[in-house]
Amino acid sequence: MARPLVPDDLWAAIASLLPPEAPKPKGGRPRLSDRAALTGILFVLKSGLPWEMLPAEMRCGSGMSCWRRLRDWHEAGVWAALHQVLLERLHAAGQLDWRRAALDSASVHAKRGVGLPDQTQRIAAGQEASAVLRSTPEARHLAC
Repeated sequence: MARPLVPDDLWAAIASLLPPEAPKPKGGRPRLSDRAALTGILFVLKSGLPWEMLPAEMRCGSGMSCWRRLRDWHEAGVWAALHQVLLERLHAAGQLDWRRAALDSASVHAKRGVGLPDQTQRIAAGQEASAVLRSTPEARHLAC
């Protein structure tokens, strides 16, 4: 049997972050389990396979079901919370080398309006550069 994509200890950390299933007042088909959906999501993202080609043999539901769950979890902030949990676990285990860390605008938002350069000063009040040049005797001589 193949090794599962989501080990039990990782699943325990992820399961606590997932939003509860919305109630279905009209009943309907049972929902795909969160663990099966996560397995399908990871398989597609890792393999690069199109969502609609997710193999039925994996028992992860349809690719569209997995894609919807990915979207819903993203909107619920699951991935950002999971990233934080995993960073904390790695740090506690001493497996992070913070000297190699890098920040960019994808992870840290830039503050607006900080460090804006001063506006360029005008050459002379109410005059443009060409008007200043035309007023010199040399410029008047060349214009003739």
